[in-house]
Amino acid sequence: MAQVQGEVDNMEGPPASNNNNNPAARWESPDRGWDREPPAAANTTPASLFECSRIKALADEREAVQKKTFTKWVNSHLARVGCHIGDLYADLRDGFVLTRLLEVLSGEQLPRPTRGRMRIHSLENVDKALQFLKEQRVHLENVGSHDIVDGNHRLTLGLVWTIILRFQIQVIKIETEDNRETRSAKDALLLWCQMKTAGYPEVNIQNFTTSWRDGLAFNALIHRHRPDLVDFSKLTKSNANYNLQRAFRTAEQHLGLARLLDPEDVNMEAPDEKSIITYVVSFYHYFSKMKALAVEGKRIGKVLDQVLEVDKIIERYEELAAELLAWIQRTVGLISNQKFANSLSGVQQQLQAFTAYCTLEKPVKFQEKGNLEVLLFSIQSKLRAHNRRLFVPREGCGIWDIDKAWGDLEKAEHEREAALRAELIRQEKLELLAQRFDHKVAMRESWLNENQRLVSQDNFGYELPAVEAAMKKHEAIEADIAAYEERVQGVAELAQALAAEGYYDARRVAAQRDSVLRQWALLTGLVGARRTRLEQNLALQKVFQEMVYMVDWMEEMQTQLLSRECGQHLVEADDLLQKHGLLEGDIAAQRERVEALNAAALRFSQLQGYQPCDPQVICNRVNHVHGCLAELQDQAARRRAELEASRSLWALLQELEEAESWARDKERLLEATSGSGGAAGTAGGAHDLSSTARLLAQHKILQGELGGRRTLLQQALRRGEELAAAGGSVGPGAEPLHLASLAERAASARRRWQRLEEAAARRERRLQEARALHQFGADLDGLLDWLRDAYRLAAAGDFGHDEASSRRLARQHRALTGEVEAHRGPVSGLRRQLATLGGASGAGPLVVALQVRVVEAEQLFAEVTEVAALRRQWLRDALAVYRMFGEVHACELWIGEKEQWLLAMRVPDSLDDVEVVQHRFESLDQEMNSLMGRVLDVNHTVQELVEGGHPSSDEVRSCQDHLNSRWNRIVELVEQRKEEMSAVLLVENHVLEVAEVRAQVREKRRAVESAPRAGGALQWRLSGLEAALQALEPRQAALLEEAALLAERFPAQATRLHQGAEELGAEWGALAGAAQACGEAVAAAGRLQRFLRDLDTFLDWLVRAQEAAGAVEGPLPRSLEEADTLLARHAALKEEVDQREEDYTRIVAASEALLASDGAELGPGLALDEWLPHLEVGWHKLLGLWEERREALVQAHVYQLFLRDLCQALAVLRNQVPAGGGGAVWRRAPLHISFIISPSQNPRLP
Repeated sequence: MAQVQGEVDNMEGPPASNNNNNPAARWESPDRGWDREPPAAANTTPASLFECSRIKALADEREAVQKKTFTKWVNSHLARVGCHIGDLYADLRDGFVLTRLLEVLSGEQLPRPTRGRMRIHSLENVDKALQFLKEQRVHLENVGSHDIVDGNHRLTLGLVWTIILRFQIQVIKIETEDNRETRSAKDALLLWCQMKTAGYPEVNIQNFTTSWRDGLAFNALIHRHRPDLVDFSKLTKSNANYNLQRAFRTAEQHLGLARLLDPEDVNMEAPDEKSIITYVVSFYHYFSKMKALAVEGKRIGKVLDQVLEVDKIIERYEELAAELLAWIQRTVGLISNQKFANSLSGVQQQLQAFTAYCTLEKPVKFQEKGNLEVLLFSIQSKLRAHNRRLFVPREGCGIWDIDKAWGDLEKAEHEREAALRAELIRQEKLELLAQRFDHKVAMRESWLNENQRLVSQDNFGYELPAVEAAMKKHEAIEADIAAYEERVQGVAELAQALAAEGYYDARRVAAQRDSVLRQWALLTGLVGARRTRLEQNLALQKVFQEMVYMVDWMEEMQTQLLSRECGQHLVEADDLLQKHGLLEGDIAAQRERVEALNAAALRFSQLQGYQPCDPQVICNRVNHVHGCLAELQDQAARRRAELEASRSLWALLQELEEAESWARDKERLLEATSGSGGAAGTAGGAHDLSSTARLLAQHKILQGELGGRRTLLQQALRRGEELAAAGGSVGPGAEPLHLASLAERAASARRRWQRLEEAAARRERRLQEARALHQFGADLDGLLDWLRDAYRLAAAGDFGHDEASSRRLARQHRALTGEVEAHRGPVSGLRRQLATLGGASGAGPLVVALQVRVVEAEQLFAEVTEVAALRRQWLRDALAVYRMFGEVHACELWIGEKEQWLLAMRVPDSLDDVEVVQHRFESLDQEMNSLMGRVLDVNHTVQELVEGGHPSSDEVRSCQDHLNSRWNRIVELVEQRKEEMSAVLLVENHVLEVAEVRAQVREKRRAVESAPRAGGALQWRLSGLEAALQALEPRQAALLEEAALLAERFPAQATRLHQGAEELGAEWGALAGAAQACGEAVAAAGRLQRFLRDLDTFLDWLVRAQEAAGAVEGPLPRSLEEADTLLARHAALKEEVDQREEDYTRIVAASEALLASDGAELGPGLALDEWLPHLEVGWHKLLGLWEERREALVQAHVYQLFLRDLCQALAVLRNQVPAGGGGAVWRRAPLHISFIISPSQNPRLP
């Protein structure tokens, strides 16, 4: 993992120096130059501006491709959790989507994102995601949460690419077959693509950019693993868009791979490497998973073949054994079935079938059992012959299982035969029982038919004696039928016995039984119906007889009601009315009887079905009886009206006379009682409250009598007026009354009654005044008595013997105080009330006596109030003392309990026990805080009591001192125990911390020792180790110092503490040694890296120098100036070669030293011992090329000198041409010379 992490660091982190000096950075980040600052303005030219704009356009295009690819890649993974993003830069800003993406990729649960849309919330969420990546050892350089939240395009794409590297590409590792070398992630992926596409025409994958432009590489990968999806022979390199479109569509539709790229993203001048790697990785993971599944399927198939081969050996035995066991089980099931044929003939047939089975079928299966034993013996012999494990038949198929099943079969056969014999005997018995049942059924049916015919006849008669005789005959028939019920039940019992035994013809038996029972039920129903009809006839005849008796009685009553006598005075009239009332009572009683008889008779006329008599006859009789009763009632009503009129007349005269006489007597009585009274309070014998109340009660009774008499008098006067208005006689046989006499008696009665009411009112007024004065005196006496009792209670010397009794006395005193305050108002109002009562009655001796007693009550109330206030204060002091004693007792109980626990407590040794005891001490601290408050309250109470001069101040202070001393002791004891616990806790925590640091140091040491010796990974591990050592060193030193202090403080734990410190020191020394070794390895790797960088720089220069010096066949200079320039440049190259010779010598010496030390390699697949000969050849080749080029340039320079001299000579000759005919020859001579020299070398020649 460290090696791949180094790969990620090299691909993502910014370079430490210039890319020209770092070969790894040069091939890892070909587009790093796009982000550089533009050149200075002085060097800006149109060509450079065009080049910069072109580079910027390519960078924007590549960034757009990366954004689209990464967005699709993120959505392909977020689809698992139902999420989707539209804009990569915007949707990753809040951190929610980033967190979900990391959870999906890692399979781990990240911290819950913070809800909110503010920037601080987004920064916090993104920081959680970045922290998770750091925990996964992902190197993030120059990437912060604010960059992602601000939507920085370059850093957002870099973060997504880092995530792809960590979770998609990092896991790729390919080992070559020649040297088992483990390559980096990118090289491994490239090698995998090369291996899978090897052999495909026109497919040569050398990188992740241009090698994929034509689309053949994508189709080759799909065709290598799924030839059925792609016809590779029909694809051409020229049709790139079609190839890419077909590959992407096939991967999406048939392989389920998300379409991360489009054809135009790949078929371009410079495809984006990261986008193509991201898409190719999805192919790698899919096909790797498919290959793993195929390999696993082959393994399973091989195992299945072996299992099937083994199964073929034992298949025949298990098949035969299963068949035999199945037959035995099936046969046992059939034989064990105890369900036999439910008839005698059927059982006989089953017995014959069982005999045939025992003689024919069973011997054949017994022979098969013997053959199966022989087969098992043959199988075991073959297995022994092949030296294989013996065959053990599966459970239930062994020979012993077959023998056991065979024994069960024979046992079932025996049971079957015995059961068949028993069933045969049972069927024979059932046949005899069925014959007996048929005989009894025939006898019972004939008897039932005869009796049904008998009870179907109705000949009851139409008179009461005849109906009674028919009833007696019917009762005899019922007795005969009831005696026959047992015989019918006998038939049912026989049928039930046959059914219980399962008789085969049980349905017929049940049908015959049901027939007999139905006929019996019919007979009993007929008997019951005939009895009902008889009872109805008998009841109807009795009703008719009662009606005859009732009509005779009503005729006798009518003769008595025809009398015309009404009476000659009131007594006689009352006697006649009383007798008539008795007669009406008899009529009313007989009326109810008549109604009952009529209703009973009418019910017979409303019967449904059978009618004991014609309904019309019944209705006629009922109407006759009802008419007689109505006539009798009318006569009784007329007779009562006559008698009541006569009685009213005589009663009115008597009432008027009695009212006048009663009024006269009462008036004389009131005048006698009023005349004997004197002053107020003694009217009519009202000497005190009781006598006044008694007189008022008597007067109230008199008032009641007056009210009652008044109503009666008014009613009598009203009736007299009515009789006077009628002006006639009151009835036949009575003497007439004169209207004047009746009016005179009524007026006299009115006058007498008016005088009586006036006397009663005067008497009542005097009695009310007397009662008010006597009531005031009684209330005043009660108040004085209560005040004397209250004074006695308030002046009591009992203040209680404990807190409860003092509290009870305080409550009683509060109640008494409340009552005293409640009486304050009534006491202050006594004078006003007495003044009101005395003013109405005058100043008599009773009023004077009441005034003296009012003054006494006011003085006594003042004394009670003063004594109550003093007792309240005494009770408060007593309650405070008792409460203080109780609180002190409770505190001392708690202190005693905790002292006992603390003294008996043993300090634990283990940390868990110490934590448990610490929890108990925490609860103890809370309790002590609560108790300290109570102790302070006690001290405060004591101070108040002492300052108030309480009589028990010495005792209270002594109790306070004792409580404070015990409290101080428990506090000291608790602090002592806490210090002991703290000591144990310090030692245990130190031991745990030492163990934790030792484990961390050991883990760091093992990580360093197990780290691969690659430069990048080792450098990263060393930097992490240095940071860890800087963090752990102060902690380790502090632990050692703490161990020394604890050992000095706690000598009993010194050995343990010194041992832990020594072990920590040993681990720390081992880690320091590992770190030193790691540093040396890093230094060696640095030296190797510097050597490789120098070698790479020298090789680049060597190639450029060879190109510059190797232009032997290049164009020669066309002018002398150009020849001079080339010679000067070539001389400068010589000087540079001479300067580089020292570098060449140093590189050769360094490579020899590296070869002598560890045989380091320059690059993948090419060792230093292979590079050195090439380097030497290249150096000598450069020297040779330089010499050859120098000779060519020198010759060209000499040639140009010759041409210059020749041109000068031609010019001189041209000037010296003669004027004659030879001039034409001299003019053509230079042209001929130029042609001979090669005119192309000097175009300046004419």
